[in-house]
Amino acid sequence: MRVGLIRALSTTDRRLLHAHGRLLHKVFGYDVTTRCIPDQPHGVYDAASYEAAGPKVAELAREMAGGVDALIISCAADPGLEEARATVGIPVIGAGSAAAAAALAYGGRVGVLGLKHPVPTTISRALGERVILLDGSDGVETSNGFLLPTGIFNSLSGAQMLAEAGADVILQASTGLSSIGMAEVLRRELGLPVIDAVTAAGSMLTAAVSMRTPQPV
Repeated sequence: MRVGLIRALSTTDRRLLHAHGRLLHKVFGYDVTTRCIPDQPHGVYDAASYEAAGPKVAELAREMAGGVDALIISCAADPGLEEARATVGIPVIGAGSAAAAAALAYGGRVGVLGLKHPVPTTISRALGERVILLDGSDGVETSNGFLLPTGIFNSLSGAQMLAEAGADVILQASTGLSSIGMAEVLRRELGLPVIDAVTAAGSMLTAAVSMRTPQPV
C-alpha cells in the first residue's frame, strides 16, 4: 500500500524526517512517502502551534492525495485531521486518535506520557475517566527534546511514575517518542503494554482498508 505520511514538524534532517516512515515500512510493509509542513521546526506543542499546523497539514494532504492510497498525520495532536478528511477521498488516519482507540481497546487505566504541556485534546477527550494521570516529561517542551539524552531519561522516569500510580497501559502522546524507538524500551523496562502512536495509526489504517475492500463470496 502507498501511504503518504505528514510530519507536523519542519526538518531538513532526512534521518529524522523519515524515521516514522521507516517504522511503518518495517512493521506493516507500507511504501511510505513522507513530507513535512513548513515553518514549524518545533512541531506542535501548544495551542498556538496546533492552530498554525492545521491548515498546513490539510493543504499538504490535498497535495499528496493523488499519489497515495491513504494518509497518516504523524502527530499525536492530529492537527488538520478533520479538514483533510473533508477534502480528500482516501482514508486519513490521525496518530493521536488511533493511539487513544488502541488504549481503550486494552481496557484498564491509561497512563499518558507526552510533553510538558497539556496532553492533546484528541487523546484526553477520547480516554475520559480512563486516564489515571496526565503526565508530561519534565523539561521536554517540544518533541525535539526527546532526541536529547535528558529527554530519554525524563521519559523513562515519567513512565515509571505512571506505572507506580497504577497504569495498566502506557500511551505515548508524542510521536517524538516514536522517533527514538521509546516504546520497546518502556515495554522492556516496565513489563506493560506501551502504545506507540505511529504504529497505532498503521494498525488502524490496515483495519480501515480491509473494511473498504470487498471480500470474496
